Amino acid sequence: MSYETDMSEALAAYKAGRLTEKEVLDTFHRLSVTDLGYARLDHDRSLRRGFPEVVYCEGKTIQQASSILSVLAARHANVLGTRASEELYEVVKETVPDAVYYPQARLIVLEREPLPKDPEHKIAVITAGTSDVPIAEEAAITAELMGNEVMRIYDVGVAGIHRLLGKVDEIRSANVVIVIAGMEGALASVVGGLVDKPVIAVPTSVGYGANFKGLSALLGMLNSCSAGVAVVNIDNGFGAGRMASIINHLR
Repeated sequence: MSYETDMSEALAAYKAGRLTEKEVLDTFHRLSVTDLGYARLDHDRSLRRGFPEVVYCEGKTIQQASSILSVLAARHANVLGTRASEELYEVVKETVPDAVYYPQARLIVLEREPLPKDPEHKIAVITAGTSDVPIAEEAAITAELMGNEVMRIYDVGVAGIHRLLGKVDEIRSANVVIVIAGMEGALASVVGGLVDKPVIAVPTSVGYGANFKGLSALLGMLNSCSAGVAVVNIDNGFGAGRMASIINHLR
């Protein structure tokens, strides 16, 4: 059963007089967290934030990450693991066989109950170059899983700006725009000057030595002269996809 179902059943039991007020509060507390010793899983996040706790897999052992994902999959219909390796996925699918792995984005995705998508409110994910696509896919798949229509517009960087200009009408049809670029990160400022919607800029670590693993793109985006451009951390496609989803669902 899901976390939401268990909460509903506890409330129904309280209304029927089978649980006292203290018992139902104790039940809520017990159900909201699973303590694995090395991790305390926050099941209530699905109600507070609209999506279950997302697992950052890098830095965890294979056993830790697979156990966390398996416990979440037993309590929630949709689960996301970021920065996941194929080795981890091979272990996870033994207990969660319907999980899917996206190697380019390095995501493990469980989507048993797809969230509804509004075709009139789309997110555009734009990259400067093909080397930025892995981070773009992390953003795009995250946004799709969280219930958003996503348009992918890749390899339209400022070195050949006519490629971008040919897509302006399509980009302007989006409700939120994610711009992903390495090198000097100029694409975010250009797109920000062309649209009247929020732009989320993602600097990537793509570039030669003086790119400083994304620092030059980060500073360039933070210093954008285009109003309405916000910046997430270097290579943080997930963060951009999550923020874009929150904005896109505002009404």
